[in-house]
Amino acid sequence: MKTATILLIATILFSIGIHAQQDESAAIDQLLTDWHNAAANVQQDEYFSYFDEDAVYIGTDSTEIWTKAEFYEWSKPHFEKQKTWTFVATHRSVYFSEDGTVAWFDELIDYGKGTLRGSGVLQQKDGVWKIKQYVLSVPVPNEKFKEVMEVIDQK
Repeated sequence: MKTATILLIATILFSIGIHAQQDESAAIDQLLTDWHNAAANVQQDEYFSYFDEDAVYIGTDSTEIWTKAEFYEWSKPHFEKQKTWTFVATHRSVYFSEDGTVAWFDELIDYGKGTLRGSGVLQQKDGVWKIKQYVLSVPVPNEKFKEVMEVIDQK
């Protein structure tokens, strides 16, 4: 009887943990969707509110490693001209640290001309998730990789 009670309690606690993680995963999924929508809707301040103060944005060019402030300045003309980007995640996976305060994700993004890949890290502080790092990349099919590298190396 004692063993059955312990197993029941363990099962309940495990189930609660899974549901909590699913809830947090859904919250992060919505946060990232809202973040992408803020860019598409030309809402610069809203877009940047999702970043932590020490966040880093890594773009597709090897020179694009920006602090939040640098990325804000780079993007400012795009927001002012209302010529921003529209990213729609077609797939997203979210993972968590053991203590549940750090999450990382990867996503495939439709941007209207093809597929991009995004990945990043979020941290929860005082119950609020903030983007710590985002990496935007261009996925290259393996059969095209050598050809793409040859083009890049022709600088």
